[in-house]
Amino acid sequence: MSTDVVTRALIREARPEDDKVVGDLLVEAYTTQYAKKLPEIVYSEQRKAFLRDVASRRKAGTVLVAELDGEVVGTVALYPPGAPGSEAWLPDTADLRALATSVRVHGQGLAQPLLAQTEVLARRWGVKAISLHVRRGAVGVARMYQRRGYQRVPAGDLEKPDVFLEAYVLPLE
Repeated sequence: MSTDVVTRALIREARPEDDKVVGDLLVEAYTTQYAKKLPEIVYSEQRKAFLRDVASRRKAGTVLVAELDGEVVGTVALYPPGAPGSEAWLPDTADLRALATSVRVHGQGLAQPLLAQTEVLARRWGVKAISLHVRRGAVGVARMYQRRGYQRVPAGDLEKPDVFLEAYVLPLE
């Protein structure tokens, strides 16, 4: 982890003017870095359009960005319980989605301050836990969440037509 990048990063709420850069960052991260680990995965135009639809995520929940020297280099979304687009399966649980860092800073620990801020936000909301889903086979991604205290909960797994998603929960109580 590069402590320099982590300590210099400013974590803030995304604004409408961030939507395009955040969407492009998500598509680039998912189609390059994550695809290196899971080369069999093909991102459809529909999936790319979902990743680029940052405005809808901002409307349904909170999108955070990591800014480094004025450039957005990371993002994550947190949906409150019951929000449109949430995949949380437990009551009183926030749903974490669309975590990514720019290819330029990938692997330097920037996900950690983004995740820490989602935990602050979820506690402010008064929820009991944060849930998320990880594509089956994304072992490194799952391990990162488990190191933060997320626990595997197979009861929340989602089987979609094109992907199997494994469920994880971070209890906040």
